[in-house]
Parts: sequence; C-alpha cells; structure tokens
Amino acid sequence: MRQKLDDTVLDAVFRDARSYNGYTDQPVAESELHAIWDLMKWGPTSANQLPARLIWVTSDEAKQKLADACSAQNQPKILNAPVSVIIGMDTNFHEHLPELFPHADAKSWFDGNAELREASAFRNSTLQGAYFIIAARMLGLDTGPMSGFDAGKVDAAFFHNTPAVRTNFISTLGHGDPATIYARSPRPDFAKFNSIA
Repeated sequence: MRQKLDDTVLDAVFRDARSYNGYTDQPVAESELHAIWDLMKWGPTSANQLPARLIWVTSDEAKQKLADACSAQNQPKILNAPVSVIIGMDTNFHEHLPELFPHADAKSWFDGNAELREASAFRNSTLQGAYFIIAARMLGLDTGPMSGFDAGKVDAAFFHNTPAVRTNFISTLGHGDPATIYARSPRPDFAKFNSIA
C-alpha cells in the first residue's frame, strides 16, 4: 500500500514550485536530461503510447533557431536558458505499439484512423509534458513551459525529417532565478471549479 508523501515533496513539486522566466548561470548536465527522461517515461499514457518526442535544445545555434520561431517576449527566455525542450507529438506512435504494448494488437486500433491518432498523440504527449515538468522539479531543476511560438516554424526547423512529429509545446529548463518570477497567482478552492456527481 502506498504511503502519502510528506509536505517537503508536495511543496517542491506543486505548492512552492514556480514557472521561471530566467535562470542562474548554473549549467544543466546532459546526465540530468537523461535522468529527467528516465523518470518521466514511467508516467502513464493510454496503452503505453508514449507519443512525446523531445528535442533538448542546448547549443547556441539551436537556441537561435528556436528563438526565431517564438514571440518577442519568449525569445530572450529561450536564448538565455541553459536548456529549452521542445515537446513534440508523434502521430505515428502506433507503429511502436507492438513493442510498447504487447498485451494486445493495439496498433490495429489506430491503423487508417489519422483523426484518432492525432487526438491520442496530443492528449498523451501533453500528459508526458506534465510528467517532464514534475520530473524536473523532483530532480532539483526548474521549468518555464510556454506557448507563444509559431508551431509551423518550430516543426520546419526541428522536425523536418520526421513529418509525422509536430510541436505540442516548449519549456525552458535550468536552475530558476527567483528574481524572474511574478507574484504567485491565485488558485481557486475546490468548490469553484469542481463538482461531485
């Protein structure tokens, strides 16, 4: 039986965690990127689809290409972050299901149904993006997930060799600089946005 995690963990992952607009000069090692993946990959997706395809943007050249596809507000965030991550979604994820979900002929559920693959890829890669944020926080790193980019330009720059893969969203990654965060925005209590049926 699972035990409730203590408040230190809950604070680090949710209550005290923030989305950062800038980072300290402390670098992020490649081993930390592997560690994030090795944790987030265990998060559940429908039929173990795992449609997220991540590009870890670390070089100055790649940062500039990504920044060129972003809004003016987001460009300096990309250029100054130690790492940015493109969370893409593979609409041909079903090709891997014989390996990833051997319990059933899950590939056949998606063969010839592009609309279903699109919806599943978006839903489950979004879940994986959330797992990325949680994994990074649990490993002592901070993130800055964002919209504010031209998905077509990002796809052309980074997924041109894999046309079935398209951008879902982007996040920066590093050791957050507290001077770059806004005052904490409010969160509603249970009754405002929830109901029990």
